Amino acid sequence: MLAVVHSYWVHGVEGQSVRVEVKVQKGLPIFTVVGLPAGAVREGKERVFAALAQTGLALPPRRITVNLAPADLPKSGSGFDLPIAVALLAAFGHVPPASPARSAFVGELGLDGSVRRVRGAIALAMSCRADGRTRLFVPGGNAGEASAVPGIDVAGVWTLDELIGILRGERTPVPSVASRPPFPAARPDLNEVRGQALAKRALMIAAAGGHSLLMSGPPGAGKTMLARRLPGILPPLSETESLEVTRVHSVAGLLDRDHPVKTVRPFRAPHHTISAGGLIGGGNPPRPGEISLAHLGVLFLDELPEFSRGVLETLRQPIESGYARIARVRHTVTFPARFQLIAAMNPCPCGMTGDDCVCRDREVHRYRSRLSGPLLDRIDLQIPVAPVGWDQLTGSADVLQPDSDSVREAVVCARARQAARRAGRPVLNALVPAKEVMQVCRLSDAGASLLEEGVRRYRLSARSVHRTLRVARTIADLGREDRLSERAVAEALRLRAGLQVAAAAAGGGHLVHSPPQQLG
Repeated sequence: MLAVVHSYWVHGVEGQSVRVEVKVQKGLPIFTVVGLPAGAVREGKERVFAALAQTGLALPPRRITVNLAPADLPKSGSGFDLPIAVALLAAFGHVPPASPARSAFVGELGLDGSVRRVRGAIALAMSCRADGRTRLFVPGGNAGEASAVPGIDVAGVWTLDELIGILRGERTPVPSVASRPPFPAARPDLNEVRGQALAKRALMIAAAGGHSLLMSGPPGAGKTMLARRLPGILPPLSETESLEVTRVHSVAGLLDRDHPVKTVRPFRAPHHTISAGGLIGGGNPPRPGEISLAHLGVLFLDELPEFSRGVLETLRQPIESGYARIARVRHTVTFPARFQLIAAMNPCPCGMTGDDCVCRDREVHRYRSRLSGPLLDRIDLQIPVAPVGWDQLTGSADVLQPDSDSVREAVVCARARQAARRAGRPVLNALVPAKEVMQVCRLSDAGASLLEEGVRRYRLSARSVHRTLRVARTIADLGREDRLSERAVAEALRLRAGLQVAAAAAGGGHLVHSPPQQLG
């Protein structure tokens, strides 16, 4: 007696197809699982037999072999309990063999016959749909999450008894509907931040083009407040982006059970004591790190120099590629990591500026050297953030400051220009390939002359030049300009070299927060 049932398991953030083959023969009653199963898969034998006994379907003693194909790929997780149970039932004739043919099964079994939640149900549903299967049986607790994937019939089951009745045609599966939050959670508004016109402008440019941003200023200047208001000026997630974000958080087991579908962009702010594995991802099996949990959202690193230098260096490749690749002996896992990096730091170890600072130049140099040149070279916008004055703090000077809604409208218009320029492909300016930069970022004569002078003055690398051009392209998009004018290039250079100008004004020592001078 041979029965075959299709299932899926999570590999990275993708669902991998698995054929669960069960062979029942006469002989000594031995239950064997082959196909490189992990510990949770091997232990599933006890859960399966206990759940089957709870349904009243006693299995005669036989030699049972379970093969998980393909056999050369390690498999982990508890989601194979349900397909193994269904294959056993089909092999012993308790359910019609044709019933599971076009279906797939995923779920963990309890000793009482209940079907429990698994991780990554939405990723499994997406792979099931790609394989052309018509129905996916998942635990009832995962039904709302998996139903967010259009084009596939998702059936949630709560007990093994319920599933047996459906396979026998005695019961009708209850259709599942994805549950979304009734309304987005309230976001902090940009007009709550007093003053900081330069930082707000940089924040709008970063949102419009997907650029990374580093803010340097004394404690209490508003760096964290500004960073936490970035998600509120970003465009809402599209349906495709919502599925991508939900898939990553589903694999990490971080979804809300009542409203599992993610409809707002994530904002992740890990502590500076985080490890490299926690930031990039890792473990056995590998799980997404903070940069993947911030996919299509914001990764905020507060007190940037306090992070381990080795941890920060792991960000260099994901910032440019948009993914994190984790290699193991038997397999390699790729996690999406197209995040927007926002970082904040103090100008020196004590955090103060001017006459209040007690740091020596050597201490400041050591503090700044925790950030490597290659990492800073990958951050598009680097600006000083000055302390807020009394007039600004009381609100008398902030009457005309824009709120998040008006800024978001400008950001959406700028992103629409980027999509139209690339024939509808939603590629942000920060992600334009290097080979297309000069074509997309067409300079006016005055803009080209100014950029040449800026390259000499600030000794910009080739990467810095390309990133400056991308920022200037975003500024031009906000101004609805086709070519990069002298004004757009000048602003891009000021935002790119803001910290260098501040350091130069301080004589190469402490960073002060005087406004940068305009080139030319």
